[in-house]
Amino acid sequence: MEAISIKGTAKTPTVEFNAENGKVEIKGRSIPENSIEFYKPLVDWLDTYATSPKEQTEVNIQLEYFNTSSSKCILDVFKKLENIHKEGHDVKINWFFEEDDEDMLEAGEDYQSIIKIPFKMIETDEE
Repeated sequence: MEAISIKGTAKTPTVEFNAENGKVEIKGRSIPENSIEFYKPLVDWLDTYATSPKEQTEVNIQLEYFNTSSSKCILDVFKKLENIHKEGHDVKINWFFEEDDEDMLEAGEDYQSIIKIPFKMIETDEE
């Protein structure tokens, strides 16, 4: 299965989806012109991945900012991961947030309350 590797820009996050090692990473800023267009290949990739996922899927989300339309798309990504989890596979979500970024912590907690997958909140002290 092809990995997805997208280099981040000022408006889009860096994306690394790798079926070989079961790693899914989204990092940076997510304010694309068209969030649905940006995230659709990621959601489609997860549909394919779900047919034969790794025993453990590790998800690293390290966003410094995302807009409202991105938040809906990120939820769609999490829902696909939740389906993999429901099938009995181990899915771990690491939600990174900067030390003083209450908004990003709250966003992670909001997702955690919706999605039935264990989230690990990880505080970073990056500048």
